Amino acid sequence: MSTNTMPELSLMAQWLRDASPYIHAHQDRVFVLAFAGEALAEGEAEDDNASVDALISDIALLTSLGVRLVLVPGSRPQIAAELLDDDVTTQQHLGMRVSSERAMPSIKRAVAVQMLDLMARLSMGLPNTPLEGARLSVVSSNAVVARPMGVREGVDFGWTGEVRKVEVARLRSLLDAGHTVLQSCLCASPTGEVFNLRAEDVALELAACLQADKLIFLTESSGDLPKQMTVTEALPRLDDLSLSREMALHLESACKAVRRGVERVHLVDRRTQGALIQELYSRSGHGTLLTAESLEKMRRASIDDVAGILELIRPLEDEGVLVRRPREQLELEIDRYWLVELDGQIIATAALHYFTEARVAELACLAVNAQYRRGGRASRLLARMEIEARQRGMQTLFILTTHTSHWFIEHGFVAAQVNDLPVERQAMYNAQRQSKVFIKALDAKHYAVAH
Repeated sequence: MSTNTMPELSLMAQWLRDASPYIHAHQDRVFVLAFAGEALAEGEAEDDNASVDALISDIALLTSLGVRLVLVPGSRPQIAAELLDDDVTTQQHLGMRVSSERAMPSIKRAVAVQMLDLMARLSMGLPNTPLEGARLSVVSSNAVVARPMGVREGVDFGWTGEVRKVEVARLRSLLDAGHTVLQSCLCASPTGEVFNLRAEDVALELAACLQADKLIFLTESSGDLPKQMTVTEALPRLDDLSLSREMALHLESACKAVRRGVERVHLVDRRTQGALIQELYSRSGHGTLLTAESLEKMRRASIDDVAGILELIRPLEDEGVLVRRPREQLELEIDRYWLVELDGQIIATAALHYFTEARVAELACLAVNAQYRRGGRASRLLARMEIEARQRGMQTLFILTTHTSHWFIEHGFVAAQVNDLPVERQAMYNAQRQSKVFIKALDAKHYAVAH
């Protein structure tokens, strides 16, 4: 084996290790995956087939990892092209196509051809890929029952419809049997009429009615959105004029889905190769995750957290930012620690050591994972530590630091001397580190600082 490949093998092995918790967590989970017709329209040009093949490969990979998928493709560009060929014009109202009786034959042909092509791609063995021979069991669904939109703001939408109900039991039986479900945006009413529905609305209703574990929108742009938002944080962004109409529509649908019980909704830029897999199988992700509440949790540490805290602080100890702590010491002092946890990973921590007679507490081991800095986590941990110290009757908080003096000054600490520390802490001071002392008053009758 060439030594040049060793770094690549090491990176691959590390990625698999990092992905393993997500592989386990996503097994047998139901994901609804919606993507615009543009994701498939590109395949009509021979040079652009790679993008479509990558999407098909990602879908195959998800199913091979045990995810139960419901696919909802949009058809706007396919319908537009068919209408143009047939010299049929349609009206747009409220951001939706008005599906006239004259337009419906063109719409049906466009969607039918698209669905057949997609079914064929999903059913092939993906030659010349790592998933060669991994044929998917794909079934088309008629579990979505439609009704006409009717007249809105004086405009008759004709054969444009909306979801009336979802036959959940039928869908569940297909998923339980190991099938990947392909749901068209053309849906029938109980009277046998066919209506043209917006794919985003179909995906939203499917995810909500199935109580899917995830709803995923593959978007045509990144939208410059943060990696994670709650619904409360997302709603004001709907009026952001810098967002594309498509991204605003996805964001609005995501908020509705979360409010209807879908725990997690992802917005992923499909144009980035591998973005979908990275979003689902890495902590850093590659999109925007929308939830009802923040996934980050601040809590007291327990003995089970020792390994995670050690993993977090080791790089800072190696750099000399933190004093090295043996595992045995951490185990004995674990009840003094608080932490911030994200998806089971400890991304920040801090501890308090009390000097009860002096009514002083030391803030120690304040550390944040390098990937999650600049997110205000250190400030939130500091605020939590101050509350804890006050509740224990402490009047003053102090910190010893070699690297982050300005940060503590910005958070209300003032410079002090070693002899300002409690006597027992002075005895433990390591003169070789030359740590600077900073003190913050927690009470009006604060600890005096001698100068």
